[in-house]
Amino acid sequence: MTEILKIPQLKNIRLLLLDVDGVLTDGSIIYNENGDETKVFNVKDGLGIRLLQEAGIHVGIVTGRSSQALLHRCRNLGIKLIYDNVRDKSVVLDEILEQLKISPQKIAFVGDDLIDLPVMRRVELPIAVADAHKLVMETALWTTSARGGQGAVREVCEALLKAQKKWRPLLEEFKWLEKEKN
Repeated sequence: MTEILKIPQLKNIRLLLLDVDGVLTDGSIIYNENGDETKVFNVKDGLGIRLLQEAGIHVGIVTGRSSQALLHRCRNLGIKLIYDNVRDKSVVLDEILEQLKISPQKIAFVGDDLIDLPVMRRVELPIAVADAHKLVMETALWTTSARGGQGAVREVCEALLKAQKKWRPLLEEFKWLEKEKN
């Protein structure tokens, strides 16, 4: 993690945008006999997202697919910036820049596949998950050690919080945990 914290772009990020399949999930899609889709999300990623939001860093979703499972997960995590069923993620980035009045220099994007490349090439901090496509890894300034759906987003969240000196103050809120152990 020490090497990652040397990435200067981490300090300026105010918005973390995430792809879903292959980033928040391992890329698997499960359909039941009725055709309903199920996704598996990592709770550690979820806590990382909540900590980011608590520290004042916004989180948004930009994904090529749409699912009720994703919408439920976003609602649970308090993510309101959701762009799903997106064909051209670069067009959506323009909408986000306008809507939030934010510059690309304040945005990180975590992706895993070819559809993510147009956005990754425009934001300040393009990040690939460990099992991303080779071209995505080549475009990224940083590749996580964790795979998509297996803690990669948590890794990004913690790096952002530590680089911005927001990690320790957040941990102070968990001091009650130490009392519970004794």
